[in-house]
Amino acid sequence: MVFHQASSSSPLRYLVSILLWPALYFGGLAAAGLAFATSSPVPWFNVVYLSVVAIIALFERIMPYEPTWLAPDGETLNNLGHTMLTKGIVQIAAAFGASFPLLVAIFAQPFFGSQPHIWPAHWSMFAQVVLGLVVAEFGLYAAHRLAHERLGLWRFHALHHSVTRLWVLNTGRFHVVDSLLKVGLSQLPLYLLGAPLQVFLWIGAVTAFTGLLTHCNVQMRTGPLDWVFSTPRLHRWHHSKDMAEGNSNYGENIVLWDQLFGTYFNPDRPSSTDIGITGKVSRSFVGQLVQPFSKSGARQILGRKPSGD
Repeated sequence: MVFHQASSSSPLRYLVSILLWPALYFGGLAAAGLAFATSSPVPWFNVVYLSVVAIIALFERIMPYEPTWLAPDGETLNNLGHTMLTKGIVQIAAAFGASFPLLVAIFAQPFFGSQPHIWPAHWSMFAQVVLGLVVAEFGLYAAHRLAHERLGLWRFHALHHSVTRLWVLNTGRFHVVDSLLKVGLSQLPLYLLGAPLQVFLWIGAVTAFTGLLTHCNVQMRTGPLDWVFSTPRLHRWHHSKDMAEGNSNYGENIVLWDQLFGTYFNPDRPSSTDIGITGKVSRSFVGQLVQPFSKSGARQILGRKPSGD
C-alpha cells in the first residue's frame, strides 16, 4: 500500500500516474494479440480482460482520483447485470457479423450487381485496424451524440449517466437499446465494406480496454494522450452534471471526430467529480430495463413531473 500512504507529490506515485494508462492500454492490447493467436481467442481474451479489471480495481484502492467514489452506491449488481447483458448481445452481434457480408452478397447482388472489393485487405493488419477504428468511431460518435441530443434516445442512454461515481465496474452500464444503436451504427459500415473478422476482434479489444480505463477511478496523468485517445480525464468531463461540460467528448476510443466537429472539451483544470443526471432511474435491474418504454418512466428519467400534476 505504499502508493496510498505516499503523498500526492511522491515521485513514485507521480511516475506511476504517468505510466499507468499506457501500460494498461498497450499491455492489454499486446496480451489480446497473444490471445487472438491461440485456438481459443475469445476465452483467452476474457482472461486478459478480467486481469486488467483486477489490476484497475487494485489501483482504485491504492491511488483513487476521487476517494469519495470508493463508497458503495448500491448499484454494483445492476452494473454487473447490464454489463453481462450488453456484452452478450455484442458477442452475438460479432458472431453474426462473421457471416453478415455473405448474407449481404446473397440478397443484395440481384439488385446491385457485382460489387468491387472496397476493403484494403492487402494493407497490414495494423493499418486495417486503424482504418476500421476511424470508420467505427464515426458511427459510435454519431450514436453517442444523438443519444445526448434526442430525448427519445436519451431516455435509454441516461442509465449510463445516472451513476454518481465512476469506477471499473460501471464501465458496461448501458441499456440494451443504447448498446444496439451503437453496435449497429459502428459495425454495419465495416460489414458492408468487407472488413475481415480480425479487424472486428481488434476493434472490440480496443473498445474493451478503453472503456475500462475511461471509467476507472484512478489518478492518471495522460497529458498529450488526451488529444488522441478517450481518456479518464476527458470522460469525467463527459459525465459532468453541467450540460455545457457534459455534452462533449463523445468519442468511444479516439477523439478524432470530437476534434473535427467541435465537441472536444478539455479545460486546464481538474476534471469534474460532480456527475449524474437531474432525473431518476429505477433502483432495480428489471425496472431500469423497462422504465424508458413507459411515458411515466421516461418523465422520471428526464426529471419532469408526472403528467397528471
